[in-house]
Amino acid sequence: MIPNITKGTRMHGLIAYLAGPGRANEHTDPHLVAGSPSIMAWHNDDELNADAAGAIAKELDRARSVLGVEIPGGHVWHCSLSLRAEEGDLTDEKWADIAQDFMDEMGFTEASGRAPAQWVAIRHGHSKAGNDHIHIAASMVREDGTKWSSWRDFPRAQQVARELEKKYGLEELSPTHSTRGLRPGEREASARRGAPEPERRSLERKVRACAIAAQDEAEFIRRIRRTGALVRPRYASGRDDVVVGYSVAERPPRGGRPVWFGGGHLAKDLALPKLRTEWQDTPQAATEAVAEWQAAARGRRPVTIGREAYEPDPQLWEQYSDEVARLRENLRSVPLDDHATWAHVARETSGAFAAWSTATESTPGPLAAAADELAKTAQLRRYPIRPIRSVGPSARGASLMLMAATMGGAGTAAQAIMLRQLLNVAKAVHDMHKASNDLRRARQISHMVRHQLSQVAAALPNTPAPAPAADSEAAEAVRTSTAGQTQGRPAGSVLPPKYEQARTHTTTPGGSTRPDLER
Repeated sequence: MIPNITKGTRMHGLIAYLAGPGRANEHTDPHLVAGSPSIMAWHNDDELNADAAGAIAKELDRARSVLGVEIPGGHVWHCSLSLRAEEGDLTDEKWADIAQDFMDEMGFTEASGRAPAQWVAIRHGHSKAGNDHIHIAASMVREDGTKWSSWRDFPRAQQVARELEKKYGLEELSPTHSTRGLRPGEREASARRGAPEPERRSLERKVRACAIAAQDEAEFIRRIRRTGALVRPRYASGRDDVVVGYSVAERPPRGGRPVWFGGGHLAKDLALPKLRTEWQDTPQAATEAVAEWQAAARGRRPVTIGREAYEPDPQLWEQYSDEVARLRENLRSVPLDDHATWAHVARETSGAFAAWSTATESTPGPLAAAADELAKTAQLRRYPIRPIRSVGPSARGASLMLMAATMGGAGTAAQAIMLRQLLNVAKAVHDMHKASNDLRRARQISHMVRHQLSQVAAALPNTPAPAPAADSEAAEAVRTSTAGQTQGRPAGSVLPPKYEQARTHTTTPGGSTRPDLER
């Protein structure tokens, strides 16, 4: 759940916008889902019109106007709470509970032990990018004339959002959105550029696929360039032969400007130091990598031609499918608390699906969804000091083969067998999450397998029946777990508040004035 905060001076303008048609008529059925008891007593969940919007704005502004309190930078506090489009929709009742808990924790209500401030939560359908969300409008002037403190309100909102994600079974995002989530407005910005999805998502899959399929850094650079993406090195200060990082961008249309992302901002495990732990570190490999980085920076042709330019031997399909099968067997003995190993396996398996998606999906499809879902398990808060390298069975060979798959067609029997083995590994990751009582992640992987990869399996040819043990492993459906829901609850009195000036006032640092519009 992503909170996005703005401040301003025009409460009537904000409420009129939230209750109106929106910039592109994207607002549908604007209505209240929660708010201060005195406001909810007079307004139900009927669709808001101009008169109702004006009355609500006047009530939100009443404490400031009656008591004559002014706040530098504006007294209007506006926060949107949005879900990723892939998470689906919540009910009005659940949004009401989330909004009430959020405002309790942010200190706007009586739960803070101080006089409450007036607020409402408005829902008006999806954003243009398909995100379910609500908007909270609040006065920063409390009913007794004291001021609500906006100091560090954005990190406070992030922390509260993380806690509510756990409480309500929502997808848990990184506090900085640098690991899995998108920054506020990023999805809408990519839609305006005509991209089928945010560039951060497509670039993450391309980089992950190329990193897993490559046997060294030079090959990694060449593979990224073959996907059509732009890549440039970040040199050490004062050097042009020591690369310490990289950035990638999708190639923009003619006349457009590329949007660059650092590797670590795509995902924590895609930072260059993390990627280098998977490749052999030799003087020759380092020299070849620098030459390829310099060629990429200048837009020149690759210095050498490697494995990426040739079709792999078809006979390797069976070899690498068997290797993935052995990987699944080895996972039976991996402890649940060995997070580094599970993250490593999820990363390689995600890379295999990302390679397949990059090769065969012109727009994000089921394979892309599988890569994105498994990549979540690949993220760790802390990575081991001694990195894990693939010394036994691995999914890296599967990435190499799937990256050479062709666009279109019904696929091959070899791909169907490979999919079966990758599904077994995905199920092992699911079982690990379930046994660790991480039911939210288990539920997400289950949904991905049953609703995304089932489409891929249906499009592939039938294959001979596998051995009984493997057959039961592949045939067992990944079960879903339903998240409990809490009932709505009333809070506080429904009587209009009595506005009385407090004897003492507290001051807060003023924030910059920003438009009271949906971000």
